[in-house]
Amino acid sequence: MSPTDSHDTPATPQAQTAPPDGDAASPPIVLRQLGFADPLRWLLLGWRDFVRCPGIGLFYGGCFMVMGWSLLKVYEHAPAYTLALSAGFLLVGPFLCLGLYRASQRLERGERPDFGDSLLAWDTRTAQLGIFGFVLLVLEMLWGRATLVIFAVSFEGMPDLKGSLLALLDPENIGFIAAWAAVGALFATLIFATSVVSIPMILHRQTDAITAGLTSFRLVLSQTGVMLWWALLIALLVGLALLPAFIGLLVVGPVVGHASWHAYRAAVAD
Repeated sequence: MSPTDSHDTPATPQAQTAPPDGDAASPPIVLRQLGFADPLRWLLLGWRDFVRCPGIGLFYGGCFMVMGWSLLKVYEHAPAYTLALSAGFLLVGPFLCLGLYRASQRLERGERPDFGDSLLAWDTRTAQLGIFGFVLLVLEMLWGRATLVIFAVSFEGMPDLKGSLLALLDPENIGFIAAWAAVGALFATLIFATSVVSIPMILHRQTDAITAGLTSFRLVLSQTGVMLWWALLIALLVGLALLPAFIGLLVVGPVVGHASWHAYRAAVAD
């Protein structure tokens, strides 16, 4: 099977929801069974889309890079807020990827992607995307509050840049490190599980934000191994892209964005 046919090949339905009583117009949402090779194939498809419309990809990649530089500035002046604001990548990232999803959608249809069209991808589904964005914003705010509480109970005042680095390296602060990492992992997992396929689903289907979020959550719960592998690949690629002054995000960001569209198309049946 070629990469370009990954989401068009019939697959065995993995799970489905029952349609609302009396609503014959609402088809069930069926999840396809995924394999551990699929995330690698999504990345290949994402790279293919990036090469086919590099101008659009580099624009959004530049936005990701600027976000990284901004986060670094925040860390230099207010390190306690860094973990919380790093959720901005998980919060703003999927919405910034809307333009990449639209470009992949056009390519899938055999059409030529347009930069203006990608910028206005949100325009057709403003209300539902706004609702979903609010949910993610609440999660981000809770993450920020939990992080500040951990810093407050662990230190007398907020440490500066050097102090926060030393705190993370000091074995005596193992309790702080464990709590800091656990809170970050918890909220990152919630945001990933809620948004892994929901935003491209809202863009592609006439569905509401709650249904899209629940479908995304159901996918992660029913195929946890594959989706954890996908999350690990994303984290690894983004982590490597951060090392050379965030310059790697110029390419990694759009490739992962395009790949996320193909993840949705492979996971959720038409």
